Amino acid sequence: MLDSLTEMAAIAVVDNADGAGPYVIVCEHASNFIPARFGNLGLPETELQRHIAWDPGALGVARVLARELDSPLVSCAVSRLLIDCNRDPSVFDAITAKSEDTVIPGNAGLSPEERQARVRDIYEPFHAGVAAVVAAKRAKGPVAVIGIHSFTPVYNGAERPWHIGILFDRDESLSAPMLAALRRDAAIVVGANEPYSPGDRVYHTLDRHGQSQGLASVMVEIRNDLLRTPKQEAAWGTKLASILKGIAFQEGIPQK
Repeated sequence: MLDSLTEMAAIAVVDNADGAGPYVIVCEHASNFIPARFGNLGLPETELQRHIAWDPGALGVARVLARELDSPLVSCAVSRLLIDCNRDPSVFDAITAKSEDTVIPGNAGLSPEERQARVRDIYEPFHAGVAAVVAAKRAKGPVAVIGIHSFTPVYNGAERPWHIGILFDRDESLSAPMLAALRRDAAIVVGANEPYSPGDRVYHTLDRHGQSQGLASVMVEIRNDLLRTPKQEAAWGTKLASILKGIAFQEGIPQK
């Protein structure tokens, strides 16, 4: 077991649990925290500040969005370098030995038992937390699930021009009106399933708790050089909230 859930409070951190709004907001990559017993996975502290360890700025945006929409937010209290809670734990990069150009010594040569321990102690409690919040909201009426992430301006040497990306799978009930609203602002470069798409295995949480349950879902990716200050985080959170307040949705997303 992780040393000291008291040190972390919980794996799934819930803000505004009693919010009356119709959304559940999820931020899987909110934290770069690694419990002491993992020894920073053999990495210097500078590496833990990079995007490989978390999504800088995403939690700030998610908190503003939760406040503006009066909706609960579920965030993960530990770094995705331990296990990426937004990936199926069976896929090869759920626990990665190399992220971008950085080797992760503490993830090399993990035994099946060590991998399963991280699934048990991190992935499962996080998703149990998300499931509980979604179930509580569904008991009161229709609910939609929103994932908040950030991405790097340059990845493996390739520049990314988008300011924001809206990611979606077979359900476009939220993504289509969001894309239309964002594209009305000529100053914003908007990506549709860019810089990632469900084909990159990044839609796991939203599929598990959203569209596979018949719920509307959408993922938001904001370029992290636009989230360097609380003021920037607040501006994006407020912009997204104003768009989402104008969207009507209902349960009953078509299933595969």
